[in-house]
Amino acid sequence: MSEIGDWFRSIPFITRYWFAASIAVPLIGKLGLVDFRNLMLFPELVFSRFQLWRPVTASLYFPITPNTGFLYLVNLYFLYHYSSRLETGAFDGRPADYVFMLLFNWICIVITGLLMDMRLLMIPMIMSVLYVWAQFNKETIVSFWFGTRFKAHYLPWVILVFNFIIGGSFVNELTGNLVGHLYFFLMFKYPMDLGGRCFLSTPEFLYRFFPNTRGGVTGFGVPPPRRPVPQEPAAGGGGRRHNWGQGFRLGGE
Repeated sequence: MSEIGDWFRSIPFITRYWFAASIAVPLIGKLGLVDFRNLMLFPELVFSRFQLWRPVTASLYFPITPNTGFLYLVNLYFLYHYSSRLETGAFDGRPADYVFMLLFNWICIVITGLLMDMRLLMIPMIMSVLYVWAQFNKETIVSFWFGTRFKAHYLPWVILVFNFIIGGSFVNELTGNLVGHLYFFLMFKYPMDLGGRCFLSTPEFLYRFFPNTRGGVTGFGVPPPRRPVPQEPAAGGGGRRHNWGQGFRLGGE
């Protein structure tokens, strides 16, 4: 158990709490400690009964069943793998900027979920982070199932197309990719590469709660330097692929 504890404490601070919550909330629903319906996003209950916790729990909850257990573990892997690398790579020493990215992506995904009647938001949230990682590591070669290899820049779209082929659903992945693209475009691409106006900046109050741990001015003045990253697997080698973009509705367990 001490080894597990040491491993857990080695996870970067922000990713550690997100990862832990993404385990705790699904288990609470699975064990029946809370009715799983109370953890899902229902717009009418958010606006008419002010159940404001739903946008948060819907981003952390995933129904664990024999049919979805593998899918859930794959998403946990993506969360741990890519969030850790973003937090210790492009956002190294800038926790406030990373928290702001997560908040921006979450708000956009919640708005999309409310408009599109999406019940679960875990996959879009994780995919938005994966997309941002891929943008910072475009030239990194990743390995996918069946031994395919390609640049990380294509990884979010490969996952989307592969899921559409095997399951006919891609809404969750597409939502996450578009939100991740929106953040990266507004924060980096448009103001720095295209010379446009800077629409996004980390609020100062976040720096008070999450001060920089390295020297330099707060916020991003230039894109963080891209570090050489060794070849790494996209999802851990071969194996059976499941439909992991399909939404779940009330009673889907």
